Amino acid sequence: MIDKNLILKEIPLFADLTVKQRDILKENSSFVEYKKGEIIYREHSPASAFYCVVLGRVVIFTQGSGGQETILEYLHRGKYFGIISLLTQDTHSVTAKAINDCLLLAIKKEDFDFILKKIPQLAIDLSQTLSRRLKNKDIHQKTIFETSIVSVFSSYKQTGKTIYALNLAISLARETHKSVAILDICLEDATHSLPRKLDYRNGYKVFDLSFYSKDTLPHIKDFILKNKYGIDLICFTYKHQDESCAKNFMSILSMLVNDYNYLILDLPCVLYQAIFDILNQSDSIHILTSPESLDLKKTHNLVERLKTDFHFQEAKIKVIINEYKLSKINHQRQLELLNHPIFATLPKMEFCASDKPLLDEPDAEYSKVIKRIARQVGDCLVGLALGVGVAYGFCHIGVLKVIEEEKIPIDAISGTSIGAIIASLWAIGKSSEEILEITKEFKEPKHIWSIIDLTFPSLGFIKGNKLYNFLKKHLGNKTFQDVRLPLKIVASDIRRKESRVLDNGLLVDAIMTTCSMPGVFRPFRAKEDILLDGGIINPLPTEVLFKMGVKKIIAVNVTPSREDILKEYARIKEGIVSTAEAVRKRNWFSFRQYLRERFKTNIIGLIFSSIEVMQSEMAQKEAQLADIVLHPDTQGLFWLELHRSVDFAKRGEEEMRKNLDKIWQVINE
Repeated sequence: MIDKNLILKEIPLFADLTVKQRDILKENSSFVEYKKGEIIYREHSPASAFYCVVLGRVVIFTQGSGGQETILEYLHRGKYFGIISLLTQDTHSVTAKAINDCLLLAIKKEDFDFILKKIPQLAIDLSQTLSRRLKNKDIHQKTIFETSIVSVFSSYKQTGKTIYALNLAISLARETHKSVAILDICLEDATHSLPRKLDYRNGYKVFDLSFYSKDTLPHIKDFILKNKYGIDLICFTYKHQDESCAKNFMSILSMLVNDYNYLILDLPCVLYQAIFDILNQSDSIHILTSPESLDLKKTHNLVERLKTDFHFQEAKIKVIINEYKLSKINHQRQLELLNHPIFATLPKMEFCASDKPLLDEPDAEYSKVIKRIARQVGDCLVGLALGVGVAYGFCHIGVLKVIEEEKIPIDAISGTSIGAIIASLWAIGKSSEEILEITKEFKEPKHIWSIIDLTFPSLGFIKGNKLYNFLKKHLGNKTFQDVRLPLKIVASDIRRKESRVLDNGLLVDAIMTTCSMPGVFRPFRAKEDILLDGGIINPLPTEVLFKMGVKKIIAVNVTPSREDILKEYARIKEGIVSTAEAVRKRNWFSFRQYLRERFKTNIIGLIFSSIEVMQSEMAQKEAQLADIVLHPDTQGLFWLELHRSVDFAKRGEEEMRKNLDKIWQVINE
């Protein structure tokens, strides 16, 4: 049921390949299943295949002579392994084991060699991975699986680059609990600012890259500065006309990758060849800029140069807007000037802290954004996907209640239909308790009419004006730029026959779009497009989180199972027969009582029940992209019983608490 096209397109290693190149991969790869606890390959065994995690989790470890295991890394979706032995012809240096039931994309050794010949670009990318993972046995045994190198850069000074690099390093150490070093690189005669920000008062050593040759490098440990934040700092200086500086720095990087999971490079704002050589060794480049038009144009020119002159992958370049300068340019205009996606926006500092780490103030908005960036860089983002289901969707409120009480980190949230409504209210800052209070406006069954305005059914039975006014009352003019965490709402584009991710503009408009159930609500028009209920294609919006790079997904599937739906459908048909019998016998009292208590037996109910059958199958498929799937028990409850929100929320809370141990296990690995 897994779409190999989707997997190959979304794995960063394969994302920039052409359709033809991905077809070659499709033809020469296969899916392989491993059960929980099963060994994929053992240390010292010969190479057999390249593996990439599609579903589940894999642990990488080494085993000592006494049998003790040293865990190097936990691998989640999108991470690949087994390539060192394939490329070097050595035996495996680690053991790989499935933590839970896993689905892996596998490329056999002979097919792997064939692919590298057909796709040379892939060989170049893998060579960089090889350099990050190979241990330098001449120095000491490598104790980590892989190092990520992040360069922080700007085309001009005074962008807040250094304080950003510092806070990113500290937050990475806190969020991932892994080793982090920040490398402060300055031109000769420039002053290093990071030692002062980290309270070094007694002097420190600076590594002069132009003084030492590649063969006479001193012991790098003599230059490492420790601090209370748990990160290491190394200061470097170089001469811009000395070509040996870049080569010496590369040699040092090859040593540091043996000891650090993350290396943050704070580079000087100069466009010298040596700097571009260093940038080329990075896994990602964080380019800071202000929101002013002139600065955005400078950044645009830099990005274009990196892509055109140095052939950097677009996905590797992350542009970050630092709002330390006031600007009247809106988000859309910023995108137009950059002609490149905006990775993140740093809010203006809320207090004067330019000389100290802002993470000393964790509640500051700047700190919250840094934390979210660090979790994304550290591959520990947790996403929450809220599915469709009308009143069933009130189960989401109970799930959110437990998330709040247990302080479970949620870095991104997606929603479809009712899931989008709940997700939006939570994303703008409303608590689960406040959301539940909003749902209590439907005190009785008859109050459903407060959001239903019938119309001549040319495109739908319900106009949607009442629902729009209800949403407007609680969401106001909030946009996607006003939310406290990334929010993705999914709709269906019926002309293109594909899903559409909504993540800009007014929240109310996006919600009306994703709630436009076909045949029931009139379609919500977006310019020339006709968009309908996102549940038609994505009833459980996990895929959008997967595409965002979220590695750990919690999905809340409130759609009843196929068996439950068929039972309910049979009961509805039986109810229709009972209604017809009541009319035939002219038992008007019984007929009126039936209509009052069983509003569910009508054309809208039949449409929804039919869609439910289809959505149940698709939700099961989308659930496979999640690490944890919550499926609250909704027996005895009905999709139109909006007045029973408390009961629904309780079912969601019970399901969440039942799975807490599993959720924490996924989050902490």
